[in-house]
Amino acid sequence: MVAFVNRLLVATDAELHVRVAFSPPLRAELLMSRTIQLSLALMVVGTVFFSGCNTETETGVERSETAAAGPESTPAEPVSPAAGQSETGQSETSTAGITKGPFGKTTEGVEVEIYTCTNANGLVMKLTNYGAIVVSLETPDRDGKLANITLGFDELAGYLPRHPYFGATVGRFCNRIAKGKFSLDGKEYTLATNNDPNHLHGGNVGFDKVVWTATELQTEDAVGVEFSYRSPDGEEGYPGNLDVKVVYSLTNKDEMVVDFSATTDQATPVNLTNHNYWNLAGAGSGDIRSHELTIAADQFLAVDATLIPTGELSDVKGTPLDFSAAKKIGDDLDKIEADPVGYDHCYVLRETAAGLKMAARVKDPGTGRVMEIRTTQPAIQFYSGNFLKGGDDEGGYQQYHGFCLETQHHPDAPNQPDFPTTILKPGETYRQTTVHAFSAE
Repeated sequence: MVAFVNRLLVATDAELHVRVAFSPPLRAELLMSRTIQLSLALMVVGTVFFSGCNTETETGVERSETAAAGPESTPAEPVSPAAGQSETGQSETSTAGITKGPFGKTTEGVEVEIYTCTNANGLVMKLTNYGAIVVSLETPDRDGKLANITLGFDELAGYLPRHPYFGATVGRFCNRIAKGKFSLDGKEYTLATNNDPNHLHGGNVGFDKVVWTATELQTEDAVGVEFSYRSPDGEEGYPGNLDVKVVYSLTNKDEMVVDFSATTDQATPVNLTNHNYWNLAGAGSGDIRSHELTIAADQFLAVDATLIPTGELSDVKGTPLDFSAAKKIGDDLDKIEADPVGYDHCYVLRETAAGLKMAARVKDPGTGRVMEIRTTQPAIQFYSGNFLKGGDDEGGYQQYHGFCLETQHHPDAPNQPDFPTTILKPGETYRQTTVHAFSAE
């Protein structure tokens, strides 16, 4: 284009000199023509120049977007934030995804895996298919520093003996059933009494003591693992073959989502929960007395000396169990008349509508970490780690070094017809969801 303009100007100069030489009166007319031609030439050059700049810029963008894809020019993978900081300013050392590795063998020689799930913001959740257990969960404090906030063991060997249900998926029936007995359709069933004199958390070999089938799950919004298990008819005394699934997801909204589902071929009690022990200051950092807790409940289930509900719904107002407004766990803990002293109570959630509802909020003032819990379940068990004694089978954690907030149906429901039913029948599907949302302030 530049060469074309040069030729145009040369031709114009030649014409000017010839015509002036033969007809001097035409000088002014030709000079005016020369000016017009020069203006047109400059307009052409300007148009070409700016058009060329735009074309090169757009082409450059295309090249930068597709360069990583190689010669085939397929779309490139999204670029993660630089190592060390995520888009939210949080510490990050790896991109979102799932990795699987060996975690050890059961006493029967079955290989067990551990799954490391990292979301887009650098939060890390570790799961194992032994007991469908949450091994650890790393979240940031107000300064972006990651720390594990759940109690547990670094190796499978810690989970094989009896332990405090650290991080476990609990079933077929979480919490207690009085004296290990219930009647269903005119037949009495007898269960293990592993929490003398009652049945606790599914019995001697509950869902926390079996190897589940694991399937990795990853979407644009979350990473996680689906665990599935068939509990055979008669296992721990329960009727019916129960097919159970639980999906643990870590979302890019910094939520740990727990989705339960189950079907059966005979009527059977079902009450599933996750049994994480939380310490928002970081596992092993000390007790949780300074944590500020709110529970969205105005009533709790009164219990007898063996922690079986009496059937009475008691008001929390005016009692040490009142967490209807934020209060430090330690403020009234020593006022609880129990042995050992502490909270181990089932709260009936205020909201009864179907769908997710607010259940609890916890904040650690020292680190700024906050956890909010929403659930489809009707109740939540608050346990303050009263029975922890610091033994090796408890990971060395002392009393009150962790707390549980177990969303669930009411304990001993199979024996208490006034409680929401926990009986699952053939043709029905059990579904419950709990969301733990993490933030810092």
